[in-house]
Amino acid sequence: MTSFDSPPQLNVWRALLALAVVFVMLATTGWTAVRHQRGASSPLEAARSAWAHGHLDGRRLPGLDSSPQRIARFFASLSAHQRTGLAQRYPLAVGNMNGAPVKLRYRANRIALDQARSIESRRMHDRRLSATGQLDAGRRMHRLESLMRPDRKILAFDPLGTGRVAEVIGDLNRAKRVSVVVPGVDTNLLTFQRSDDREYSAPVGMARALYRAEHSASPRSRTAVIAWADYTAPAGLGMEAATAMRAESGAVRLNALVRALPGRSTVALYCHSYGSVVCGVAAHDLPDRVTDIAVAGSPGMRAEKASKLGTGARVWAMRDRDDWIQDVPYMEVGGLGHGADPVSPAFGARVLSAEDATGHAGYFEPGTDSLANLADIGIGAYGAVRCAHEDDACRSGVSGRTTT
Repeated sequence: MTSFDSPPQLNVWRALLALAVVFVMLATTGWTAVRHQRGASSPLEAARSAWAHGHLDGRRLPGLDSSPQRIARFFASLSAHQRTGLAQRYPLAVGNMNGAPVKLRYRANRIALDQARSIESRRMHDRRLSATGQLDAGRRMHRLESLMRPDRKILAFDPLGTGRVAEVIGDLNRAKRVSVVVPGVDTNLLTFQRSDDREYSAPVGMARALYRAEHSASPRSRTAVIAWADYTAPAGLGMEAATAMRAESGAVRLNALVRALPGRSTVALYCHSYGSVVCGVAAHDLPDRVTDIAVAGSPGMRAEKASKLGTGARVWAMRDRDDWIQDVPYMEVGGLGHGADPVSPAFGARVLSAEDATGHAGYFEPGTDSLANLADIGIGAYGAVRCAHEDDACRSGVSGRTTT
């Protein structure tokens, strides 16, 4: 039984029960987990501290709070040898530095990945660890080795905890249109990519499918796609997933990424599940280069209407009829829950067809209407999108021309 055919009383009881469960979690394990995480040290923080105290030929390095534009000017003033030297000396700092040359970030992150791989390799044989700990180290080592392949372009990497990472598909420097995939819960270093039948439910699979679909729809379009798992996503469907805590910190990081992208490319955000909460929180601070925000399988965007998001970007929404997310309470009470249903008429988003997607994780499956719609948005072919209903209301007021 779905929320579309449930009696109103049942929906009310479902909402009250869900809120009660969340309150219990808040009162027990939730805050303990948050308190422990605050005390965690970060290799990235150590690298940033080293940069802050570093010098180059007797002059101080620019502050880490400098604008991406100032960071870009600093690196432009250096020789190739000097830039390479900084990447080798401060790989984690440079690899995550908004404003640093994109290719230099790729190079720095490959060094940082190799350093993390060496640590995990040693942990695999550390007798102080349990068999499970050694197995986990082996899994992380193999994932790091995969990310280090020459054909991969890692834009951000942080090994702390479960890990954060972002990867570019395509040529970011030459792209006229950039698509950013923002995933949801349980996204981390190990789940960043899957090779089984769930390939397209993971950020890398989503991004690769979207990139291929964009080029299939418009081979001449100069696009790039970023698989962006560079925020700490909630683990599971507990307290963190019911609040905006992770979304708020993720929104800051998402905005920093978008503002530092090279060139003058336009940007579209593709926000899946809890990722749509991140995008909703980020929306009011997004720069004008963000022209579109598309959410799929959304639990809400922390707003009652699309017009309340505070962005000039077009807001698109889709949900498959078999997606379990439709059974969550679309409400927000005392910080719990994420607000109105983005596919509801009252919300005011442009509702797209997801007719042949399957379940909560199937929106980026090749051959689906949902992926085709997302690709059309990515290349600017708005007239080609398929609306969820028979009329063409979702296409009203937008041009159907493709930008190459």
